[in-house]
Amino acid sequence: MKLQLVALSLFLVGSCSTLRHTEKIEKLKQSIIFEDQDKIQTYLNTITRIELEEHVYNFSSDEFQGRKTGEPGHHKASKFLKDYYINQGIPSPLGSKYYQHIPKAYFSDDINDSQNVIAYIEGSAYPNEVVIISGHSDHEGYTETEIYNGADDNGSGTAAIMEIAQAFKTAAVDGNAPKRSVVFLHFTGEEIGLNGSRYYSKHPVFSMTNTVANLNIDMIGRVDEAHQGNENYIYLIGSDRLSSELHYISEEANAIFTKLDLDYRLNSENDPNQYYYRSDHYNFAQKGVPVIFYFNGEHEDYHQPTDTAEKLNYPLLEKRTKLIFATAWYLANSETRIEVDKADL
Repeated sequence: MKLQLVALSLFLVGSCSTLRHTEKIEKLKQSIIFEDQDKIQTYLNTITRIELEEHVYNFSSDEFQGRKTGEPGHHKASKFLKDYYINQGIPSPLGSKYYQHIPKAYFSDDINDSQNVIAYIEGSAYPNEVVIISGHSDHEGYTETEIYNGADDNGSGTAAIMEIAQAFKTAAVDGNAPKRSVVFLHFTGEEIGLNGSRYYSKHPVFSMTNTVANLNIDMIGRVDEAHQGNENYIYLIGSDRLSSELHYISEEANAIFTKLDLDYRLNSENDPNQYYYRSDHYNFAQKGVPVIFYFNGEHEDYHQPTDTAEKLNYPLLEKRTKLIFATAWYLANSETRIEVDKADL
């Protein structure tokens, strides 16, 4: 009889705990309100497939020789990004140089020195708190006969960051600067072990404790085999690992503005690919910063010289980019920063 009473007590405690958690989540979801939706839509409309396509074609051109870390092609690609931000009137927190230099000694395998490229729009109310939008700028380089242009990997993510930066700049010029600073961060060395983001996490320009979230973009311009019958999707990885609030902000942004199918299957801890650990967001997650990794999945041209610009789906790239902008807008403009309520690093 005593065992039955103990079992009943444990059951009741568990039921109450589950109910409290459910009520807490429902309250959290109801608290996420996108104000000024027409204003957000105005700046979403500045993100266009035409400009995204232009950026991808430029960034994945032969001129940059496959953008291998430490090589002349990647240095030229970094200058291309620096010049873009200068021309857009978007400054760098590093002053005129825009580069976070990473010395040769930091890399292995005889890789030459390289650089992350960083620009930002300063927040109007909480400038020391930052939302970082990131993607890697490097790729696989070239051989004697072929160039690995990396249009999807990661020309697509780079183009998305450029368009998002332009949209935030347009808003700022209109008198709608974000309350928190928004940082546009292009990492080197991802293809050789997440080196650029690891370096940044150890030598942050903005402290990790003041980094509200990292939205990391790596390959968002194609459709994988699993979605050949339904291209209106994006994989989200990590959105619920550290912050329940970030996850539901992302879902609400999508429900209002983009209506993509948000696919979480690659976020499973049992996923054999373990993508959560394989792109630059992970170096932020290790520091306790909530993250989302946006990804279209692998395809037949992944890490092949056939990953070229004409194969991207630009209307879909536009839609995915708009989801990231809308999510970043909320994070940058909410009155309070999001809560870290989990510890799954």
